[in-house]
Amino acid sequence: MSKVLTALSVSVDGYITGRDPGPGRGLGDGSRLFDWYFDGDVSSKEFEGFKLSEPSARLFDSLAGRVGASLAGRKTYDDSEGFGGGSPHPTAPLFVLSHRPAPETSDRQTFITTGIEDAVAAAKEAAGDKDVALMGGGVVTEALKAGLVDEVVLHQVPILLGAGRPFFQELPQHIRLRIVDVVAAPGVTHLHYEVQR
Repeated sequence: MSKVLTALSVSVDGYITGRDPGPGRGLGDGSRLFDWYFDGDVSSKEFEGFKLSEPSARLFDSLAGRVGASLAGRKTYDDSEGFGGGSPHPTAPLFVLSHRPAPETSDRQTFITTGIEDAVAAAKEAAGDKDVALMGGGVVTEALKAGLVDEVVLHQVPILLGAGRPFFQELPQHIRLRIVDVVAAPGVTHLHYEVQR
């Protein structure tokens, strides 16, 4: 059965972007969050051009290989300049949760305006027996509120950014997590949790 997960790089103080992210500025000054994608000598089997350390490559490729659809929020979409008309994942289609009109998109992108439940359902249908990967603090928070997230992976980078967009926004209640795995790697610690229901 398809699962819903999120796996994002995050600073120790909880930010997934640096200061001043936006169109033309990407993720702001938070680019160090992604150094671990390129600081190793093992080529990713899933993402062309990624050269990771051995422990990061093993975990990253395992997660990326599970993804059948991606679901991003509109801020993430705009900050990433529409992913160039494609998707953040090389083979998975992109769904975008937005309350604003959709720009002209490609056949790899679908905009959903009727809420997180509908967006996750559409992404799950497209993913088939694979999983749905969530991107962006707003989408992750809304999916957590709705009880739709199965796994949370924090690729925690040892940096304090001091500002930016937080991974998690305010939640109405506690959400309990069970640790599945911790993988220490050069420049990043991968923390894999299962959401408890």
